[in-house]
Amino acid sequence: MSLPKTLAEDVARNLVMVARLIDEDPEQAYAYSRIALRLASRVAAVREAAGFAAYATQKYSEALAEFRAAKRMTGSVELWPVMADCERGLGRPERAMAMAGEPEVQKLDKAGQVEMRLVAAGARRDMGQIDAAIVTLQSSELASNAVHPWTPRLRYAYADALLAAGREDEAREWFGKALEADKDGATDASDRLAELDGVEFVDALDENDEGENDVAQSSAAAADDDQEKDQGGTPEA
Repeated sequence: MSLPKTLAEDVARNLVMVARLIDEDPEQAYAYSRIALRLASRVAAVREAAGFAAYATQKYSEALAEFRAAKRMTGSVELWPVMADCERGLGRPERAMAMAGEPEVQKLDKAGQVEMRLVAAGARRDMGQIDAAIVTLQSSELASNAVHPWTPRLRYAYADALLAAGREDEAREWFGKALEADKDGATDASDRLAELDGVEFVDALDENDEGENDVAQSSAAAADDDQEKDQGGTPEA
C-alpha cells in the first residue's frame, strides 16, 4: 500500500525510532510504534514493527495480533516462530508446540527453522519436559562445526537445558562451545561458565568506591581526634 509522501515520511521517521530504541528503551520504541500504527495501520511493515515493539515490552497478546495482521497482509511465514513464542508468553506452551508441527515451519529458511526449534524447546521446558527439550535441540545444526548467526544461541540453549537436567559436565562443554561461537556477546555464556567453575567477579568500580569510603572515613576520624585535642587545651596546674 502506497502512502502520500508527507505521511510516508512521518511513518518512516517513527519506524526508524522504533528500530533505534527497541533494544535500549523498548517502552519508548513501543510509543513510537503506536504513532506509526495510528498513521498507517494498513501497511504490513508498520504492523510488524508494532508487533516487535509490543513483544519487547512483553505485551504478548497485542504482539500476536499485530504479527497475525502482518502475516495476513504479506502471506509470509517468517513471523511464525515469534508468533509461537508469543503463545509461550501468554502461558500457552501447548499452542506453541502445535505451531511447531504445522506446515508453515517447512516453509521457513534455515534461520527460521532453528528459531522455531528454540521456541519448541522452550515450550517443552515450560511444560516441565526437560528431557524432551534436550532432544528437541539435538539436530544437525547443533552438531555442525560451522558458525552461523544463530549458532551461539542454539548451543547456549542446549547447555542451559543440560544444566537444568543436572548434566553439569556436558553443560560446561556446551557453554564453552557457545562462547567460542559468540563473537558479538549475544549470550552470557562466559558468565555461566565462570559460575559453574565457582569464579566470582567483583566489580572494580565498587571496590574503588569502598576504598575511597574507607579513606574518607579514616580522614574524618583523624580530623575528629585533632579537634578533640584542640578543644581539650592545656590542663590546669
